[in-house]
Amino acid sequence: MMESSVHSLVPTTPLEEGEQVIESFHPDKQAYLWAHVWLAVVAMGLGMAILWIMGNPHVWTGGVGGLAAVALRAWYVASDELNVRWDMTNRRVLGPQTRAAPLSEIAKLRKLGSAVQIITTGGDKHLLKFQSDPAQTKARIEAQMGRATG
Repeated sequence: MMESSVHSLVPTTPLEEGEQVIESFHPDKQAYLWAHVWLAVVAMGLGMAILWIMGNPHVWTGGVGGLAAVALRAWYVASDELNVRWDMTNRRVLGPQTRAAPLSEIAKLRKLGSAVQIITTGGDKHLLKFQSDPAQTKARIEAQMGRATG
């Protein structure tokens, strides 16, 4: 059974004539885990701080709750987040479903933690999450922007 393009974790945009995929970007499991470790640390601290401010004598339960919430989220969405693929062609960066950013219309690229954000001249924003080396991902896209063809 073919997966619907509405729920696809890979690009479904057809390539144009003369367009070819140069490179694919996949999420890194280690980057995914580290992002969730940091999220858990923040959630645990916030949970404990809120309980402390409220005068709750069981402040430690905020830490347990924060850790449990982030761990559950990490486990629940891992199957989707770790199977996303972005393709860079000689003309565009193609993301899950029909997301597309023409290289000639990329106004800004920035590294956000383990992610690379693409902002187009039209204001569209795309996020390549959990990259093992986001600086290298950014550099590869910038290099291809300089070589982009029609």
